[in-house]
Amino acid sequence: MRAMELMIWSMSLGAIAAVAATRLADLAARPSLSLLRGATYHVIVFVFVLILSGVLAPTLRPDPHRLHVLQVLAGPLCVGLSTFWIRGWLGARQRDRLMSVGLRLSALALPLAAVAAFTLPRAQQLPAAAGLSLLGSGMMLWFAVRAWGMGDRLAPVMAAGCLLTLPAIAGLYAQAMHLHVGIAAQAVFAFCAALSNAFTGFVLWRRDRHEWKASREPGSSLLPLDPVTRVASGRAVVHRLIEALRRRQRTRRDGAVIAVLVFDVDRIAAQVGASGVHEMHIAIAGRIQRQVGVVNPVGRYWDRCFICLVETIDSPAWLRTLGLRVSSSLRRPIEVTGLGGERVEIRPDIGVGVVHLPPGRAEAEDVLHDAEHLAEAARGMRSRAAILNPATGYAVPVEQADLGPRGRPAKEIPHAALRRAAG
Repeated sequence: MRAMELMIWSMSLGAIAAVAATRLADLAARPSLSLLRGATYHVIVFVFVLILSGVLAPTLRPDPHRLHVLQVLAGPLCVGLSTFWIRGWLGARQRDRLMSVGLRLSALALPLAAVAAFTLPRAQQLPAAAGLSLLGSGMMLWFAVRAWGMGDRLAPVMAAGCLLTLPAIAGLYAQAMHLHVGIAAQAVFAFCAALSNAFTGFVLWRRDRHEWKASREPGSSLLPLDPVTRVASGRAVVHRLIEALRRRQRTRRDGAVIAVLVFDVDRIAAQVGASGVHEMHIAIAGRIQRQVGVVNPVGRYWDRCFICLVETIDSPAWLRTLGLRVSSSLRRPIEVTGLGGERVEIRPDIGVGVVHLPPGRAEAEDVLHDAEHLAEAARGMRSRAAILNPATGYAVPVEQADLGPRGRPAKEIPHAALRRAAG
């Protein structure tokens, strides 16, 4: 490796190492599984570039056979782990079955295919590893773009990172195969590797930060915040809902809107005062956010009504689980500060209304009106979670609704039917 080549790839490795060091420092400051995965990703990218770029050879002079084995395995293993981690980052399990299954199979198949590549003639092993790595990266790019179409605000940056990964992988394997690559081309490939790592690191950090905030306080939304609860303002969530309803006509995706009403607030205010009520609302908003995930905005529609938009769901049947999960979380006791400064445990009186958003046209005003009516109806139900039963057109507890099996659409009932039933 010439001095100029060594300098180019060393600079790229330095940039990647700087991102990795930042993430490791963040992990040391507030340990969590998601931060560990993010830091591990950047370390693996550093090792991947180190092995394939050729920087390792003139410095450590490794065994050529062992280096060849590492180069064959490095790309598919790195991309396979990335597809596994991006599956959780995108919330693929709840958002999209094709995305979830595709990323999971890719995470399993790429390392196995890399091992199988050793059965090929030696001259074909590195090209096979390069092809596998590019195939996996292309799949991640496609799913990131797909998530962008589903309303994920961070997915475009992730898609940009995946796009830059393609020339970076191609250039690194060209280096490993000792193809004639000019200095200018190597500079482009090295820059793509560093920039891809930076873009990916940014979106990983951004979502990790949102999850960390959601685990301690509900102010994790990217939208303008309500001054009391620190979740998105009602106006901001309504705007997101309008955007989602327009997008649904194009993407043909199922979604849901959840309304949570807090009843008998005056009784709680008499017990713990206005500050205690504020603490209760903050806790409720935080619990909703944790149940639906940081990719779904939660907003305070008005003083005792919270609205959540779940833009994509795997199937209508999943709404049973979602409604019961939110209701169960909100019915647990909440500890707030009482009038005398002591800690007081209260149980909020809540109702959860779940509205299925099928593909097609719907008006935001109708959806929000229906969600509030269902939340009011839920107060008289044991589970405190209500949904419109597609078979009858009436509000029923979510556990009793005929939503069909998972993965199959339920019968669509116009939103006007709920208003007639609620009468």
